[in-house]
Amino acid sequence: MRKLKAAVIGAGSTYTPELIRGFIDKRSSLDFQSFCLMDIDREKLDIVGGLAKRMLYSNWFKGEVVLTCDLDEAIKNADYIFAQIRVGCMQARIRDEKIPLKHGLLGQETTGAGGFMNALRTIPVMLDMARRIEKLAPDAWLINFTNPSGIVAEALMNHSKVKMVGLCNCFVNMKAGIAENIGREDFDYEYIGLNHLSWITSVTVDGENVLEKLGKSVGAKLKNIPDVDYDDELLAAVPAVPSYYLSYFYMRDQQLQKCLKAEKTRGEICVGIEDALIEKYRNPDLKDKPKELEERGGSLYSAAAITVVDAIENDKNEYHVVGVRNNGAIPFMADDDVVEIKCIVNRSGITPVAVKNTQNHFIKGLMQAVKAYEKLTVAAAVNGSRKDALAALMIHPLIGDFQKAKAVFDDMARANAEFLPKGLLP
Repeated sequence: MRKLKAAVIGAGSTYTPELIRGFIDKRSSLDFQSFCLMDIDREKLDIVGGLAKRMLYSNWFKGEVVLTCDLDEAIKNADYIFAQIRVGCMQARIRDEKIPLKHGLLGQETTGAGGFMNALRTIPVMLDMARRIEKLAPDAWLINFTNPSGIVAEALMNHSKVKMVGLCNCFVNMKAGIAENIGREDFDYEYIGLNHLSWITSVTVDGENVLEKLGKSVGAKLKNIPDVDYDDELLAAVPAVPSYYLSYFYMRDQQLQKCLKAEKTRGEICVGIEDALIEKYRNPDLKDKPKELEERGGSLYSAAAITVVDAIENDKNEYHVVGVRNNGAIPFMADDDVVEIKCIVNRSGITPVAVKNTQNHFIKGLMQAVKAYEKLTVAAAVNGSRKDALAALMIHPLIGDFQKAKAVFDDMARANAEFLPKGLLP
C-alpha cells in the first residue's frame, strides 16, 4: 500500500470525528501516514482536532497529525483532500433559512433560495481551493461534502482541472433502507438524478424488479428535513422511489408551513447540537465519536467518503453513486451536466454507467429545470452576474416568480454582502 496524506478542510466541523472513524475502520486497506486538519477557526480546530488525535493515537496510528489554519500547508502534497466547509458559518445558514420565509418561500440550506445563496457564497471559495490543489497537489483527489454539493461539483468539474468526487450520504442511507426492507444486501439498482433531487427507478433481486413492493419506506428520512410521508398515489404517479429531499418539491406548501410554524430553524437546532458536541469533544477522556453526533445528521457520511477512496486507491472496480459529469450516461442531459448516478470507481477514476430507464418524463422535466437553475447559479457566482442570478431563481421550481425572486435575492444579497461580488448586490 502507498503511504498517504489526507487533508481535511473545515476540520473544525463537528462532523470530523465521523470521518476519522472511517479512516480507522479502513486502516487495513488505506495506509494514511499523515493527517493535516485545517480550519479558519483555531479554537474549534484545536478542540475537534484534539479529539481526532485521541481517536487516531488510541487505535493503530503512529504517524503525524498537523492542525493548521493555512490552506496551502494542508493541501500541499496531499493524496486525498476532504472538503466540508461552510462559508459564513452557521449564522449564514440560519439567514438562508429565515429570509426566504419572509417572502413566502421555503428556507433550506441546499435547495430553493437558501441553497442558492449558499452556492453564491461557496462556489468562489471552492474554486480558489481548486486552483490551489492544481498547483500544490495536482494528482490529489478532492472528496467534497461541502453544500450545496451538486452545484459545487457543477462549478468545479466545469471550471477547474481538479480530480473531484461529489459526495452525499443520501443514497447510502437509501441503499441501507432497501437492504433492511428486503432483508438482504445483494441486489442491483438503478438511480438517477441530481444531488438532493434523485430517484431509485429499479431494485432487482434474483432477476426481478421489486421496486413496487418497497413503497415509501425506502425514502430515507433524514434528521435535517421536516418529517413527511410520501403518499402511495404520489409514488405511483412518478413512478420511482424519491430521495427524501424531493418532499420540498412534492409538498412545498406543507413543508413551508412546517418551517413557518417551527420554533427554531434546523440551523438554530444544529447550533445547540454543535455547542453540546463541542463541550463533549473537550473531554480529554473521550477517544471516539459520541453517540450524540448522530443527532447532527450526516448518517453514514464517512462510509460514503472512505469507501470511494478505498475503491480509487485499491482499484476495486466498485459501483458507487457519486456526482459526475454525465458524458452520455443520461441521454436527455448534456455531457457536461454534473449528475448523481451509479458509477464504476477504480484507480483510473470515476466512470458513469449508462442509465437504461430514462423514459420517465416527470424525472426528465424536473431534472432539466433544476439543472438549468444550477447552470445559471454557477454563472452568477463565477461572473458576478446579477441577471444570471435572477434567471436562476425564476427558473427554480420552488420559486418561479420574478417579483418574489427579486425581493428575496435583494434581501439575501444585502445580508450576505461581505461574501458577494459587487455585481450581485442591489
